[in-house]
Amino acid sequence: MQPLKRPLKVSIAIPASLVSDTPHLREKTFKVGTIGRAVAIFRVDEVIVYPDLPKIDQSRDANFIANVLSYMETPQYLRKRLFPFEQSLQYVGILPPLRTPHHQVENKLSQLKLGSYREGVVVKSDFSHSLVDIGVEKLVSLNKAGLLVGERITVKVVEIGRHCRFSLTRPEEIEIYWGFRVTVSKLPLGRLVRNRGFDLIIATSRHGIPLSEVEGNLRKRWKTAKNVLVAFGAPVEGLREILLHENLKLEEVTHFTVNTVPMQGTETVRTEEAIYASLAVLNMVMSE
Repeated sequence: MQPLKRPLKVSIAIPASLVSDTPHLREKTFKVGTIGRAVAIFRVDEVIVYPDLPKIDQSRDANFIANVLSYMETPQYLRKRLFPFEQSLQYVGILPPLRTPHHQVENKLSQLKLGSYREGVVVKSDFSHSLVDIGVEKLVSLNKAGLLVGERITVKVVEIGRHCRFSLTRPEEIEIYWGFRVTVSKLPLGRLVRNRGFDLIIATSRHGIPLSEVEGNLRKRWKTAKNVLVAFGAPVEGLREILLHENLKLEEVTHFTVNTVPMQGTETVRTEEAIYASLAVLNMVMSE
């Protein structure tokens, strides 16, 4: 049984300094890869990379995190078309596969099922139709004009057999979990939260309230929310310290500040570890 899409949109916010304490590009890539797996496992819809050090240009680290996550999220058969080689992606071979529903292994037209979906890239487009690479033995035709060459799209199989037909669709129309998107924010966390209009914001902090103590209230808010953000701190600074750079208090920005790893046995919990722990308990407590 394929995993259903959540009835609400779940985003996570991670700091651009996530990989700042990791010296080698290979280890940086692996760290981001562990986060990509967590995001897919717990059906997160969006990863937002936000700047957390106001006096430092973090665009390089932010773009690196976003590129690796986007590469992971892209089906294997489209990666060469969408990601030309660049130095920052030289170690993507160590990334674990996601095995999400949109990462299909079927590579022949005869293997496609009626009503199924495929991710594709537009290879050619003119005034009457477009040719699309969907990872099978030949390009498929789509009766849709005006698509941009190189554009990633989603198609639905509407006819199988001797003449397969496909229609353009939107990922929002698919009922199963269909991967995540990655956004690099130029705004720090406080301004980001205020601009995006999330109706439920959950901060994770070792100084927060144990989840068990706010579970009831959090569950009520979760059930009525449409757009949820779960925010994570950095290797050096927690969310409270990060927001102080904007002269903001954590309680002014979030609805709940929770400790998802109570009585931790280590002095610190790394960001990638906090992501797994937090998404796991939220998934269990807030399951539909």
